[in-house]
Amino acid sequence: MAVAIKDFFGHIETFFDYRKSIYEVSDQTIRTNRIDLQLFKDFVDKQNYSVIDGPTVIDFQYYLKEKRHNTGGSINRKIFTLRRYAKHLRLVDVNEAKNLPFDNILKIRKGYRHRPQALTDKQVQRLFDTIDRSTVLGIRDYGVYALMYLAGLRIGEVFRLDLDSIDLGKQTLTVIGKGNKERVIHLQKELFQVLLECLKVRAVFYNHANTTALFISKKGNRLAIRTMEDNFKKLIIRSDLGTPFSVVCHTLRHTFASHLNDKDTDILVIQSLMGHATPKSTEGYIHPSQQKIREEMEKLPAVIFMNKLIDQGVLNLCFQRKRLQRE
Repeated sequence: MAVAIKDFFGHIETFFDYRKSIYEVSDQTIRTNRIDLQLFKDFVDKQNYSVIDGPTVIDFQYYLKEKRHNTGGSINRKIFTLRRYAKHLRLVDVNEAKNLPFDNILKIRKGYRHRPQALTDKQVQRLFDTIDRSTVLGIRDYGVYALMYLAGLRIGEVFRLDLDSIDLGKQTLTVIGKGNKERVIHLQKELFQVLLECLKVRAVFYNHANTTALFISKKGNRLAIRTMEDNFKKLIIRSDLGTPFSVVCHTLRHTFASHLNDKDTDILVIQSLMGHATPKSTEGYIHPSQQKIREEMEKLPAVIFMNKLIDQGVLNLCFQRKRLQRE
């Protein structure tokens, strides 16, 4: 037996209320889960399915892969959301919920189709130089994106920052990460000065005295994640970085980790700064620069030996350009 459509989608709000109240799931996670469930509902409605069963879920996977071109990781996340929701339906005794197939769906063991990229030092400099710091909004946005690059914060972590997150005396920042895990970050001199500037202009924003948020919108509300993303898209267009890959806010977090790695920072230190539970999570963020790869290649014994022979004149390498013969 399978679960009827009406029974399946009839408990979405109680699911989110339960997750937020009991498990204190972040607003960003709730937002993502809601998008996943809505996507599944739209698919089911469009295909006119009457029940949720194995074939329905398999068709949904095909739809995600072939029509939406989702990566394996993205498909896994959507199925994971549905699996959690199915467990909630079993808890509230929805008829036939025990027969929902989500637990039987195997995880797609694939990484990124295209490995996320990091910006170079020059690209980062150009990006931040594009921000107009002569305006209040420019100073605010500079602080938002500086936290992502100089401290490796996720966009959701920046969103949750309050005034009391900053300890001016100790020059530290308390960050609430995934699963409401708290970590304290030491503010380097440059970032500390940037945040001091943000605090100074914060008083100019409408309704600033009635909100605890560190970053405020023009309307006096906590600066929304969507606004951060939209402003960043405009910034990328203006800065014209010329990257062969799409640059988003999360790219700054990848760049933060990669630049630390290029400086031979221990991976456990990077893991701690980024708020990862294991080094394995951190590995996906590290992208050695071409310069770093070149430097490491020069340390290989075979390369050292060949360079020595060349320096001693024992080995001469001649490169000939093949001439195209005219007909």
